[in-house]
Amino acid sequence: MIDQHCIFEIHRLLNEGLSTRKIAHRVHLNRKTVIRYLNDPNSRRPVIERPSKLNPFKEEISKMLEIDPKASAVVIAQRIASLGFDGEITILRDYLRKVRGRSRQRQPFIRFESPPGVQFQVDWGHFGSLTYGNTKRKLYCMAVIECHSRLLYLEFTHSQRQDTLHRCLLNSFRFFNGTPKELVHDNMITAVIERDGPLIRFNERFLQFLLPFKIVPRACNVASPHEKGKVEKGGIHYIRYNFWPLRSFTDLKDLQAQADHWRDHVANVRVHSTTGQKPIHRFKVEAMRPLPDLLPDCRDTDLCKVYPDFSIRFDGNSYTVPPWAIDKEVVAKADHHTLTIYFKDKPIATHIRSWEKRKRIELPCHREAARKQQRNLWRSHEVAAFISLGEAAKTYLEHLTSTNQPIKKKP
Repeated sequence: MIDQHCIFEIHRLLNEGLSTRKIAHRVHLNRKTVIRYLNDPNSRRPVIERPSKLNPFKEEISKMLEIDPKASAVVIAQRIASLGFDGEITILRDYLRKVRGRSRQRQPFIRFESPPGVQFQVDWGHFGSLTYGNTKRKLYCMAVIECHSRLLYLEFTHSQRQDTLHRCLLNSFRFFNGTPKELVHDNMITAVIERDGPLIRFNERFLQFLLPFKIVPRACNVASPHEKGKVEKGGIHYIRYNFWPLRSFTDLKDLQAQADHWRDHVANVRVHSTTGQKPIHRFKVEAMRPLPDLLPDCRDTDLCKVYPDFSIRFDGNSYTVPPWAIDKEVVAKADHHTLTIYFKDKPIATHIRSWEKRKRIELPCHREAARKQQRNLWRSHEVAAFISLGEAAKTYLEHLTSTNQPIKKKP
């Protein structure tokens, strides 16, 4: 079928005195087509509707859908094939799509507004990854919204683990300068262990975290995103399409700094389309419950062994400790930026957390302490006797020291 521009050109060329043969040559059509559109500019070829191979089986398909409205095209094709259907499954899929589109009705839901300080909604979003040297770390964002005001808190992380969830929530409570009565979330494994309809088994560590804040968790029903629609649309979706585009970041710290600036100068000061007010002005801090005096420690925690090279292994890297801790068990605790190592509840080393992998993060004072310990060891009688064997023995010990291996074996 030719377009209106071509029809116009046919009539223009006729008005200039060209014959139908020359017009057909100019517009690359045959003469009969040119003559037809000259006689009737609105001429259209008749549409011939061919009977579908599916027509004889539509009544049987309707019966099947009454029995099981979710029956797949593959199953239905198997059933009607035994009745003589020899068409392609694509026409069946197209037909089912139309039928189910007509029969499916959107379930209505009631929009509600929470009083100040009653409800927070929380959600995670995946934002690709950040690269550190040769290491790629997955990137996530947690969004928390105070439902009455639509005031937004967001925090980017490299994991969705239990401690990370708790740490982000605690940081949000600090941002809002208080806590709500209830927290609405989806059925993430860090919050909900299992669910059978209305029966929910919450994650015990999650409940333990919420207990001192006296917050009631509210898990959304499965496939019901509207139950936390404020954070779905006004949180992750808003972050993805308003904050995220056309930005670049050097690391997690830089990313969070940009996110905080956008939060304070864009997200929370724009006039919200639903409330007609700026979230920062609508927010009632006096409605928040005060934070408890003793806040939980939500850092990533791991029990580690100190190896002979006076370091521990944590999250793919080695971090040094004082050499006197070799062979001892210590506890490593880390947030997004800092790693602190404890022995018997006392901090013995603090490092900047590295997001690369297979790196050795060493403090100069630890290496100097190790060298001092090696020099003292060299003065011992056993080592002195070994060195007396000659230059080869001394070279061997020097090489052994450079590899951070112990000179003296334990008995």
